[in-house]
Amino acid sequence: MSNSQIIELQRKITQLKNERNAVLLAHYYQTPEIQDIADYIGDSLGLSQQALKTQAKIILFAGVHFMAETAKILNPEKIVLIPDLQAGCSLADSCPPNEFRKFLEDHPGHLVISYINCSAEIKAMSDIICTSGNSLKIVNSLPKQEKIIFAPDKNLGNYINTITGREMVLWEGSCEVHENIKLETIIRFKEKHKDAVLIAHPECKPIVLEMADFIGSTTALIQFVKNSSSKKFIVATETGILHQMKKDAPDKEFIIVPVDETCSCNDCPYMKMNTLEKIHESLLNLQPEIILPEELIISAKKPIVRMLELSNT
Repeated sequence: MSNSQIIELQRKITQLKNERNAVLLAHYYQTPEIQDIADYIGDSLGLSQQALKTQAKIILFAGVHFMAETAKILNPEKIVLIPDLQAGCSLADSCPPNEFRKFLEDHPGHLVISYINCSAEIKAMSDIICTSGNSLKIVNSLPKQEKIIFAPDKNLGNYINTITGREMVLWEGSCEVHENIKLETIIRFKEKHKDAVLIAHPECKPIVLEMADFIGSTTALIQFVKNSSSKKFIVATETGILHQMKKDAPDKEFIIVPVDETCSCNDCPYMKMNTLEKIHESLLNLQPEIILPEELIISAKKPIVRMLELSNT
């Protein structure tokens, strides 16, 4: 698509948003042309907070399915759209509800904290939801003797255990984007760019996190590079984050850790399923719409609200 075509499509989307009283929420992993017309860009915590307080009648979520589900859970009376229903999440898929229910039965007496990257069904089985940005705060708010199950991301859970000294029981799930970041690649990049700071998302494997100079959520990583005196960064997370980093710190150099030798990228295939064309069609036809049973919404909302309460304390 040419630059003029992109600009024209962005104009049409903006016009439709105004006509429909719609808000466009976009995750940092979306493509630059989507981020540039979003009403709000953020990570999972920020997007949840925005979804809760928006006055718009329609929420269009440029992200993946569990994010749009979360927006619907928080706004059952609103129309919640997602540009592509197939935009799922490898981490959410790694925790099937039936298997997780059996896991809970095998570990009675545990409080359940679930990372927001999970399905509505998993949220409904949880006591508290967390994001990578508030997970440490939430876990630290609980008594040391509290027995905890953490799901579905084993890497984030292991990171929290390491930092807090807890022994949370971990579900064996992971995100393919972060799981595929290899130690050998990290070592090679650090050797090649000796003056660069390595920053990593806590969904990365423990051996990668051990090498990192800074570990944080998507928002925390962006803030770190913005405020850091360093001029070069090796970035161990999804490629989409670079767009905002370059806007916030145009004088700095960012090197994404590639998933393999074929490209200099590490893209989430699900995040990248969303396009300007699909966003335009979604606003035009008010489809695909996220529909959830009322009882599921009620059950899944409680641990999300608990998360938002703990995040504001």
